[in-house]
Amino acid sequence: MTAATAAPESAPPAGFLGRPRTFNGVSPAGIGLAWLWLSIIVLLPLAAITVQSFGDGWSGFFSAITERNAVDALLITVGVSVVVALINMVFGTLIAWVLVRDDFPGKGFVNAIIDLPFALPTIVASLVLLSLYGPNSPIDIHLNATQPALVIALTFVTLPFVVRQVQPVLLELDTDVEEAAAVLGASNRVTFTKVVLPALLPSILTGAGLAFTRAIGEFGSVVLIGGNIPGKTQVASQYIQQQIEIDEPVNAAAVSVVLLLIAFVVLFALRLVGRRQSVREDDDR
Repeated sequence: MTAATAAPESAPPAGFLGRPRTFNGVSPAGIGLAWLWLSIIVLLPLAAITVQSFGDGWSGFFSAITERNAVDALLITVGVSVVVALINMVFGTLIAWVLVRDDFPGKGFVNAIIDLPFALPTIVASLVLLSLYGPNSPIDIHLNATQPALVIALTFVTLPFVVRQVQPVLLELDTDVEEAAAVLGASNRVTFTKVVLPALLPSILTGAGLAFTRAIGEFGSVVLIGGNIPGKTQVASQYIQQQIEIDEPVNAAAVSVVLLLIAFVVLFALRLVGRRQSVREDDDR
């Protein structure tokens, strides 16, 4: 056998010297394990609370969610959460813009404390806000047991959502288009509304939606500063706790299911908006 026809004793595996191997699929065992974990952590608890909410039948479920205090709590929760989401849309985008586009002393510190609401126990946030805006306010601003106090508390705990959604998009945004618009005589306002904002809008809406869904289920940050006054400052999470304390688990479960449905609808709508935006970007290319 000649050297030209002899095969090497230990030939490298296919793809070793050429294009690197990639693994695009997941084994059935991996998919099954993922579904099992998802079922244990998410699906089974959701199924359990849904079954419990219909413990007294459809009529019991309907009566539970249409009870006067339940309706008031849901309306207050949704209304305050919408206000919080709108505030975060504006100021979260502004903070993200400043952190990405501007340099100033202490920028690293500001960037670090954005995530503080994620790490801080929410009951601590409520205590801090009560110390600042409560009866013994050092700045003589008394907001405890009012809806503005709910807005402040929920804005505090949901601040990072819009900021952290918008920041990566701003970092990857091509500034050449902005510079071209400026060269063509566009004002800063026109450049922002016509060039920058359309690119940021999906991430802004996603962050606002996440802030809204977090706010409708928040409990710890409002438990002290909110006052828990039925019909005025009692949010849905506090109403649910109250129903548990008076041994009305079906009522608590029913209102919980309503909150879950609201959150699901909002998140599903965000998915549709994001998918539509992706399709539009692909068509533009």
